[in-house]
Amino acid sequence: MEEPRIKVGICDRYLEIKVRFNGAYRSNGGLLTGEFTARPEGKGVVLSDAFGREALQAPEIRLTAERGATFSLSEVTIGVRFHWERREEQTFAGDLRFLPAGEGTITAVNEISVEDYLVSVVSSEMNGEAPFTFLKAHAIASRSWLVAMLRRGEKPRGKVDGPETTLRREGAIIRWYDREDHSLFDVCADDHCQRYQGITGKVSGRAAEAVRETRGVFLIRDGEICDARYHKVCGGLTEDYATCWEEKTVPYLTHVSDSARPHPPIRTEGDAERWILSCPAVYCDTKDHELLKRILPALDRETADYFRWQASYAREELEEILRTKAGIDFGVLRGLVPLERGPSGRIRLLKIEGSKNTVVVGKELEIRRWLSPSHLYSSAFIVSANCSPSGVPSRFTLYGAGWGHGVGLCQIGAAVMAAKGFGEEEILRHYFRGAALVKRY
Repeated sequence: MEEPRIKVGICDRYLEIKVRFNGAYRSNGGLLTGEFTARPEGKGVVLSDAFGREALQAPEIRLTAERGATFSLSEVTIGVRFHWERREEQTFAGDLRFLPAGEGTITAVNEISVEDYLVSVVSSEMNGEAPFTFLKAHAIASRSWLVAMLRRGEKPRGKVDGPETTLRREGAIIRWYDREDHSLFDVCADDHCQRYQGITGKVSGRAAEAVRETRGVFLIRDGEICDARYHKVCGGLTEDYATCWEEKTVPYLTHVSDSARPHPPIRTEGDAERWILSCPAVYCDTKDHELLKRILPALDRETADYFRWQASYAREELEEILRTKAGIDFGVLRGLVPLERGPSGRIRLLKIEGSKNTVVVGKELEIRRWLSPSHLYSSAFIVSANCSPSGVPSRFTLYGAGWGHGVGLCQIGAAVMAAKGFGEEEILRHYFRGAALVKRY
């Protein structure tokens, strides 16, 4: 197996993209340096310099980096549709392509080798000062997910998982999201795939060393590269694959306790209430704030109280959120009733009861989107309703656990394991049961 090169979508479907070449980039028209703007033009793309003069026009524009050259893109959106969404300038190594994306928009794609890509991913996902064996574990998991995803994309048309699957039946909307349907590139640069935020002030020498020391190493089970999912905080128990995506069992993506001592899976609503209102002794509930500073990048340190959290809404506020996010007028909201949970306590089916409509929604990410202006931290929550004397709720409070889908590696839990002296293989075997580490290139 040879090291792949991949195409990463940085700015997708923008009306225009401003770029600065830090060093020489080669095109069919010669070498370019300095500031330019790319815009759609007919069925192609035009690149103009800072004075508005046309430098290139083509069906698509490909620019190859000369030695040591990088490029910077302004107004790159990160955290799309999450609570930390924002725009910033980012700088990247590798080659650059501008492609028409339809409806008067263009897309910027970074072409780069897998190992160089992973240095940025590990640096973007976590703090480079995190324990070294954790950085190595993360590099292996990220590499495994990426190449497993690329291989799924090589399946014959009709067998490839789409970005969104919706099952509609009377009174129910069951929807899950896998990798985006990126027809112009392999992966996006955001949390929907893996964070890839370039090299500006983010690339860590320790992350680069972790990637080098694990070069070509993958998680393997039954001869196949593992689809190694990960998330920020499991809340004490990781989740089964089928709670979040299609109804199938993935043997290495099943629930485990985020601790040396096993905790039983959630089976009943009583179990969920006791678990979510408790503070079990698990790796991801670290109270070591100095360690958290070493683990989390600055972006994630803005988020607090994610192991156990609350979200509280006046009834009218939540009714408006549901009208906006779900596109459904429930009338007077009367109840949020969990129907099915996964073993971590994450709700996979939730009944929303109103005076005008009652709808069952799933799976976990759709629930998180419907019940928040951005996203709930997770779908592992219980519901408390304050009611008026007439029995109509006036306020809904959600008490929750964890941050993310909960499947696979728990990033904070794994980092705490590393801080306690566990090696990368021990960490990965804990979260991905039955998988082995194999060097493929």
